[in-house]
Amino acid sequence: MSTWRRLRASLRAAEGLIRSRRQAPIPGHETWCRSLSTGGSLRNDFFKDLEAQLSAMRKKARDALPGSSWSPLELNPNLPPERADIVVVGGGVMGWSVAYWLKQKERIPGGLKVVVVEKDPMYSQASTVLSAGGIRQQFSLPENIHLSLASADFMRNINEHLDVLNEEPVDLQFNQSGYLFLASEKVAHIMEENYSTQRQAGAKVSLLSPAQLKDRFPWINTDDVALASYGLENEGWFDPWTLLNAFRRKAMSMGVIQCCGEVTDFKYTVNVMTNLAGDHVDFRRIKSVRVQMPNSLEYQPVECAIVVNAAGAFSGKVAGMLGIGSGPKDSLAGIALPVEPRKRFIYVVHCPDGPGLDTPFLIDYSGVYFRREGLGGNYIAGASPEEAEEPDVSNLEVDHQFFEEKIWPSMAHRVPAFEKLKVTSAWAGFYDYNTFDQNGIIGMHPLINNMYFATGFSGHGLQHSPAVGRAVAELILDGNFKTLDLSRLGFGRILAQEPMMERNIV
Repeated sequence: MSTWRRLRASLRAAEGLIRSRRQAPIPGHETWCRSLSTGGSLRNDFFKDLEAQLSAMRKKARDALPGSSWSPLELNPNLPPERADIVVVGGGVMGWSVAYWLKQKERIPGGLKVVVVEKDPMYSQASTVLSAGGIRQQFSLPENIHLSLASADFMRNINEHLDVLNEEPVDLQFNQSGYLFLASEKVAHIMEENYSTQRQAGAKVSLLSPAQLKDRFPWINTDDVALASYGLENEGWFDPWTLLNAFRRKAMSMGVIQCCGEVTDFKYTVNVMTNLAGDHVDFRRIKSVRVQMPNSLEYQPVECAIVVNAAGAFSGKVAGMLGIGSGPKDSLAGIALPVEPRKRFIYVVHCPDGPGLDTPFLIDYSGVYFRREGLGGNYIAGASPEEAEEPDVSNLEVDHQFFEEKIWPSMAHRVPAFEKLKVTSAWAGFYDYNTFDQNGIIGMHPLINNMYFATGFSGHGLQHSPAVGRAVAELILDGNFKTLDLSRLGFGRILAQEPMMERNIV
């Protein structure tokens, strides 16, 4: 019993000690508890982060289920879509004009999915921005005159077509100073024939005798000029980059998809048919376009219903990917698209005593041209070389000797003040040169029933782009030309070997 009492006494003593220790503060303990309590916000952040990570893991698990769009590979946001209704090859002014008119004419808003593919996103070698920017009605063919008249009307009223909400209005800097063609005695009769055609088509053009020419432009040497033709309205020059960018901006605002890449191949089906002569003819239909991304091995096949070849100077190469021109020489498949790059130089010169603000875009019968460039005695000049002297097209280097030998002497002869000019800069660009007849090729290829051409304009594609874009859109969506009849500019004339020569090529 005594042992039990001693045990109970020991327990009471221990309880008292514990109580006393609970009541007595331990030095520093209170401060430590307070500092620990400030970690509440840190704990909250930790749990929030943990919850976010768990949520992301749950989402990834859901995405990995069958039927989801999740991919273990990182997708390139610059890839074109896998499917489109129409793919336009070439994002120059012609390609963007076609894209704009396709969306403008679509019957159901958003009903057409249009993709424009351009391999030069900086436009460093684009024919559009490297051109002289002229527009004229003084052609020899009615089709070209009508194209110019329609395009000039579009440019004069450009903000009715290409204005974008909450964006600055388009200012083409359209300078309507006219074109002035000069003719020698040898070719004066051709100028008179062209003048008659131009007037019948509705162009405002005037013929000037040497005396009238001298009276109007006293700075011109008229000694060897037999006749001159001067455009009274709708002729002059404008800023090419502004027109290109206006078409692109408007088209993209309407839903056109821009893709920076290069078309390197096509997938197509082949149907073999036999003609009346017993020959087998291969008819192709494009199923998809392969778009190679710039500076990359990555590519995207784009399934499509229609392809528009607006690749300019390189449209012949694009057509060759479909076998156009690779067949037997005496067959339809053996006739290539006759479009190739031709390099042209443009020189900027300064001449303080040169012609003033009334200077037109002058085309000398020697082939040399010049026009005013801004103010302060600046001009741009150029000329097309002889066929046998065509420069190398593997680069865009400028031949300054060409100016010294071929251009300057003619300029100084026609305008004596140009004896003292100085070249301040120069650049080179490509014509999409039609070697067959120097005219545009517009319409469908007879052996590929879903490829349309808008190429081969040989230097006048920029000025005709508004009207040609509309014409191509009409062919695709309406089945035929509605506004201007351009059927003579189709591929059929090439198959028939019936050239439509344009005599006023600059």
